[in-house]
Amino acid sequence: MLYKQIEQNKRKTLLLVLLFGVIVLGAGTAIGYLSSGELWPGTILAAVILVFYLPITYWSASSQVLRMSGATLASPQKYKQLYHIVEELCIPARIPVPKIYVVNDPSPNAFATGIKPEKGAVAFTTGLLEQLNREELEAVAAHEIAHIRNYDIRLMTITIALVSVVVIIADIGTRMLFVQRRGNDKKTHPAVYIIALVFVLLSPLAARFVHLAVSRNREYLADATAVELTRNSLGLQNALRKISASSLDVRKARKATASLYISSPFSKYRKIKQTSWFSTHPSLESRIERLGRM
Repeated sequence: MLYKQIEQNKRKTLLLVLLFGVIVLGAGTAIGYLSSGELWPGTILAAVILVFYLPITYWSASSQVLRMSGATLASPQKYKQLYHIVEELCIPARIPVPKIYVVNDPSPNAFATGIKPEKGAVAFTTGLLEQLNREELEAVAAHEIAHIRNYDIRLMTITIALVSVVVIIADIGTRMLFVQRRGNDKKTHPAVYIIALVFVLLSPLAARFVHLAVSRNREYLADATAVELTRNSLGLQNALRKISASSLDVRKARKATASLYISSPFSKYRKIKQTSWFSTHPSLESRIERLGRM
């Protein structure tokens, strides 16, 4: 079942690239027509942004996330237990041992990054290492290794990059539409103008919803995979309870990377009991409830 999920994840990656590519090119074409009366200028601009921005973000995402979070390589001597846990989990997961990082932050949390298992990295805050016992730490590490094994990081990296592209195109389009309305004598049918304007304004929101829905689904799958690796659902349940009890934000966390953490790095979202369309993670109550049934 889990191997089928991994294959589905890879297929979803390709489908998402195609879907967002169509949205970006469609927005560019509409914007170009409304601003100049020609189809190609906007399409070419959108294609250039898509072709250059997406690969750059894809290949540099891991290093950017680690740098932004303030992560540093964990010393094998100082964090001997952590290394043992990660190495032991990689055996049943059948992936190379990822690089292990530590983030100096009192808020308990963790995240994984890397576009493929051979380039994987896991990071743990000092707050997490101090507050969790070995069983709970093993469960959190298993969750993060599951993200790498299931190719979730590749999928989330691409969706983050594509959402950014859609936002850039929408911003350019809004400015161009404003200029066209004020300074262009070429008349555009009001209905066409309204449709294009609505499309430009709503496309970032639609893209964001798709990204968040994918993020929440990946968390459930990573929880299930963690239980498969550890044969213990109680450890992850207890870890999630301790994480949710913290009132501290991860200081260097960003909204763009919040979906990569095991739980929202912002305390106000961890307290929400019902999952919403705007949530990067399922509610902790729903995750614990599912784990309790395993």
